[in-house]
Amino acid sequence: MNKQYTSLGLMSGTSGDGIDASIIRSDGNNSYNLIKDKYYQYDRHIQKDIHSLKERIQNINDLKKLSDQLNVLERKITLFHAEVTQKITKGISVDIIGFHGQTFYHSPSEKISKQLGDARLLSQLVKKDIIYDFRSNDIANGGEGAPLTAIFHKLIATHYSIKLPLCILNIGGISNITIIDDPINLNYLLSRDIGPGNCLIDSWVRNNSNEFFDKDGMFALRGTKNEIIFEQAQELFANRPKPKKKSLDISDFDISFARGLSLEDGAATLTDFTASIIGSELSYEISNLKKRCKILVCGGGRKNKNLIKKIKLNSSKSLIIDPIDTHGINGDFIESQAFAYLAIRSMLKLPISFPKTTGCKTPCSGGKLIKFK
Repeated sequence: MNKQYTSLGLMSGTSGDGIDASIIRSDGNNSYNLIKDKYYQYDRHIQKDIHSLKERIQNINDLKKLSDQLNVLERKITLFHAEVTQKITKGISVDIIGFHGQTFYHSPSEKISKQLGDARLLSQLVKKDIIYDFRSNDIANGGEGAPLTAIFHKLIATHYSIKLPLCILNIGGISNITIIDDPINLNYLLSRDIGPGNCLIDSWVRNNSNEFFDKDGMFALRGTKNEIIFEQAQELFANRPKPKKKSLDISDFDISFARGLSLEDGAATLTDFTASIIGSELSYEISNLKKRCKILVCGGGRKNKNLIKKIKLNSSKSLIIDPIDTHGINGDFIESQAFAYLAIRSMLKLPISFPKTTGCKTPCSGGKLIKFK
């Protein structure tokens, strides 16, 4: 039996609402045992700082202009991660921590994926070895730096004996899919971002109310889709220059086309727009597979029942779409568990990205190690 490692994964997604923390035990290959999951919400000041700064960053020059403010926020985020680590590891000894950080700018064409989080400071505060900066090596090897969770999706499909082929749809700020068609051959592992997830709806709600997201899709349910604006948005999206990249960032989308609508009507219009893209892209990928393929949904977006209903309406009728929770898997913690697993693979110099998942030239490892001294 291969050596087992206990790893903590810390993931703060594009929603910027808090930290998902997961402790797993694995050999970095085929073994997997979940020890603990817990969510820790950022205080409202950190949430507001994250979103207000992110909205001001549209290019790499903005990172430089706002460097002082970003440094202040990075320290706050790192200190919060340290508190989370100390809480969740109480009574549990971990060998390594996978520290994703808070993504602020992702642009593979500029060879940059910027996450806020000071790994050296975190290592000193929690007295542990840290793996961070998971994306840059992939980008240096011709990849997009995302999505990175495909290899973990394959692991849980095997662990829970889920019938293949399988499509895992993750709806975070951005939505992405992983298609697993072979239990062994990683050349058949496919993953890519397919469009917006919660980002447009969340942004609209933050800018038009005191809430941070549309809980259960209630704002959208009370509103009415504006057909003219919806059709114009669809036309603009369909006629945009087709991106060559596999990964997307929140900055690739905006909500300006909904300007002037009420809170509820804007939420309804943006929910329908988001669902139309996800449904269309899902149908396209599954039709290419030419096999019957179940779709399991994870991420915060799966809780928006209205969004899920609309995705089903915009997908091929033959598609079976269920929450991943139906297999006894908590869909809130897939990514934090994934980065715990990726940290072990990184430590062992095993590949975490592949040509059909990120577009890298050859399978490559990723992540940088900070040894606690």
